[in-house]
Amino acid sequence: MRLGIFGGSFDPVHYGHLLLAENCREACNLDRVWFLPAFTPPHKQNQRLATANQRVDMLHLAIAGHSAFDVSTLEIERGGVNYTADTLETIAQQNPEATLFFLMGADSLAEFPTWRDPQRILAAAIPIVVRRSGSPEPDFRLLDGLVEKSRMELILQHQVESPLIELSSSDLRDRRARGLSIRYRTPRAVEKYLQAQRLYRTPDAE
Repeated sequence: MRLGIFGGSFDPVHYGHLLLAENCREACNLDRVWFLPAFTPPHKQNQRLATANQRVDMLHLAIAGHSAFDVSTLEIERGGVNYTADTLETIAQQNPEATLFFLMGADSLAEFPTWRDPQRILAAAIPIVVRRSGSPEPDFRLLDGLVEKSRMELILQHQVESPLIELSSSDLRDRRARGLSIRYRTPRAVEKYLQAQRLYRTPDAE
């Protein structure tokens, strides 16, 4: 099984996340894609952010009906700080029949050498690096010294170009806080959930 792992806060999930996952699934012949929400505190500074359980709920609503998509609550169940290397190794141990792929944006690749245990990450999963349509190819020389030549060749074979879509979770939170529409930015079921839970709203926008 070719299993893609897509980590993030998903606070909230939006169409940009879903399109990225679908492009990677199709381009790299993935059998499954697991959305892996990170554990984060329910409140940060003065913002009203979603709890871990609410983010999981929204992910389930967003991917409903897609047979290849699922949600992994591994990091949510662990709580606290989770590191990608530990998570991927755990998934690999629990799914020995799977070849793991790790979905990441080209912007994340630039910072990848500074991540905790990047060599362990590259050993556990093949990164699928996604760049925006029309943007230059990422500089994979950043991985020199972190991975063997044969592994690098596999990484270079799993690049994905994604259509440009200007969406971000922070923008959706901001629009909710100001009482603006988020229609067509996230699945309708997620939009209705946000309304029912009154998430990201400020008193002035109630």
